[in-house]
Amino acid sequence: MRASARLEFRVSPADRARIEQAAELTGEPTSTFARHAAEERAERILRDHEATTRVPAQFFDDLYAALDAPGEPNAALAAAADRLRGMTGE
Repeated sequence: MRASARLEFRVSPADRARIEQAAELTGEPTSTFARHAAEERAERILRDHEATTRVPAQFFDDLYAALDAPGEPNAALAAAADRLRGMTGE
């Protein structure tokens, strides 16, 4: 695909020199190097953002409280414990 949108940004002369030096080391034109660097960082940030689950603070507080509360065995859990006791002889 041929690029058709333009993106411009300003950098200090020192940053420009560093970018040009890095681009030269990779054998890429400066604009290609800068574009690839921006694309790679954007991809990394978007991937990290998508991998993060965000919940409201109240949801987290409720979950934490539920995890701290003592558990109440249900019928299936009690039956499983009885079966285990029967197998181990306890």
